Amino acid sequence: MGGEGMKLSDFDYELPEELIAQEPLPDREGSRMLVLPREEGEVVHGHFRDLPRYLRPGDRLVLNDTRVMPARLLGQKVPTGGRVEILLLEQRGEDLWEAMVRPGRRLRQGSEVSIGDGRLRCRIEGSSPAGYRLVRFFYAGDFEALLRELGETPLPPYIHKPLEDGERYQTVYARREGSAAAPTAGLHFTLGMLERLKASGIGLTFITLHVGAGTFRPVKSEDPTEHEMHEEYFEVSEAAAREINETPGRVVAVGTTVVRALESAADETGAVRPMRGRTDLFIYPGYRFRVIEGLLTNFHLPRSTLLMLVAAFVGRERMLDAYREAVERRYRFYSFGDCMLII
Repeated sequence: MGGEGMKLSDFDYELPEELIAQEPLPDREGSRMLVLPREEGEVVHGHFRDLPRYLRPGDRLVLNDTRVMPARLLGQKVPTGGRVEILLLEQRGEDLWEAMVRPGRRLRQGSEVSIGDGRLRCRIEGSSPAGYRLVRFFYAGDFEALLRELGETPLPPYIHKPLEDGERYQTVYARREGSAAAPTAGLHFTLGMLERLKASGIGLTFITLHVGAGTFRPVKSEDPTEHEMHEEYFEVSEAAAREINETPGRVVAVGTTVVRALESAADETGAVRPMRGRTDLFIYPGYRFRVIEGLLTNFHLPRSTLLMLVAAFVGRERMLDAYREAVERRYRFYSFGDCMLII
């Protein structure tokens, strides 16, 4: 199925609400892993700790080292004291941020908000081209220190249980702060797993894509090709590009964010170029992949751009069959859920 004639309903599936994981497992490696051969063959059910046995010496995993910001700020509207929630998405200038705000109706241009008893204040400056708010901050001292003190780690809207340990919504290799959401396929890795992979002859390469507003934006048009992706910042270093281009085995992306970054950085021959910039690449069935040959990913929301990317990689029917089997076998879904390896 290519983009022509594609409908949003083509990417729907039935998911019982109780299968949406509300908290992470105590052991990151304890997640279940559905292994789906990309071309043909039977689904295999295992666990993430089995990952090295499905890879070969010479293969390379590419991982996203972004770190989730404490981007959720709770405050009061000035002077009424009404409760306000601000989710920072991306910095757009000095002390100017693109953000999602609630309640949006009451926070019009010029509205002011107080956070942390006034230690951090902000004013709604207007709207961004993508339809989010532009928010300017006023403060004394260091903004990043205030954000660490006053901000909270944002969790996706389908997770209703508070997170006891904020680090559990970070990958163990997260180092470059800038995301509004975690690259969740990476949450299964432990430092021990990374060492075992290296000892098995598997290459590890880190790139960066800061997950932004696109993660929260549902596809609303019945023709998915009319959906506009939100731009996200990404960076592929010279060393990372060289390692990927010289990989003798398969290049396996850890998560859809890595797929979008690598495919954005690739030329027509499939060579990855060192690059830093912004991407709004939308991958759906009919897309010709240039770089990746395998994908580790979590189970995604129905009708989402992430689900369409997976369908582009493995085929829509094959993907939906695997999802139906995952539901039947009571896999855990979404950010804190289980994973799927397509290889």
